Amino acid sequence: MKKRVMEVLEKVRPILQRDGGNVKLISASEEGIVKVELQGACVGCPGAKMTLKMLIERILKEEIPEVKEVIGV
Repeated sequence: MKKRVMEVLEKVRPILQRDGGNVKLISASEEGIVKVELQGACVGCPGAKMTLKMLIERILKEEIPEVKEVIGV
């Protein structure tokens, strides 16, 4: 699961980097819980939670149906 999540995050990363941000995978459990850390300009950004849910979580769920939730740490 972790490898698949990392591959999808590589697709998302350029979108975040365009605005000075980034994302780091912390963990991906077999139960479908993915923990990530937003970095760079994403830290403290008012839209960070929306980026996490509406971008990262949405794309991960589309690409990997086993993903149930993405949590920012």
